[in-house]
Amino acid sequence: MEFISLMELIGTVAFAAAGALVAIDKELDYYGISIFAIITAVGGGIVRDIIINIPVPVSLANPLYIIISLVTTAIVIAFYKKIVKYHNVVMFCDAIGLAAFTAIGAEVALVNDVYMPFVVITLAVLTGTGGGVIRDAMCGDIPYVFREEVYAVASVLGAIAFMTIYPYFGKHAAVYTSFGVTLAARLVSMKFNLHLKKVAKQG
Repeated sequence: MEFISLMELIGTVAFAAAGALVAIDKELDYYGISIFAIITAVGGGIVRDIIINIPVPVSLANPLYIIISLVTTAIVIAFYKKIVKYHNVVMFCDAIGLAAFTAIGAEVALVNDVYMPFVVITLAVLTGTGGGVIRDAMCGDIPYVFREEVYAVASVLGAIAFMTIYPYFGKHAAVYTSFGVTLAARLVSMKFNLHLKKVAKQG
């Protein structure tokens, strides 16, 4: 198994766990928890595949990631009281997931003959952050990526790195560079508690 594929699996587990934890916090039932976990893990990829006109989104044609999400959901439900104590571990794995899905989103765009830089970057960011946006919208919250956290910005930086490296060093180098840049940006922001500035309100 390639390194990036392993990171994708870890990211799927982390995204699904994050979705399940949000659902539990919102006091949803087991079905709702499962849906939130699945949407968080594969929602971004489904949106990407629809945009580039893939007849059946990859995560539906190959249900491996949905199955992983459901298994993760069961584990989160069973060990919820222990898992919530390790918030930093979940956040670290989530950062890995963001990096992996950003890189894979850009790669999938190229595989499907989408070469326009802005479109590739957009699809990469959608893949990395789309599931969380859908999840938060479903529960009536302002999506996490639109708040002050350096989250979507880390994905954007990784996607830009992909398009910068790809013309000169090829797809594989671009994938790993994108992964590294996204992960580094997210971890640095977490380590030093970096946030984007907000507009100061009057009065």
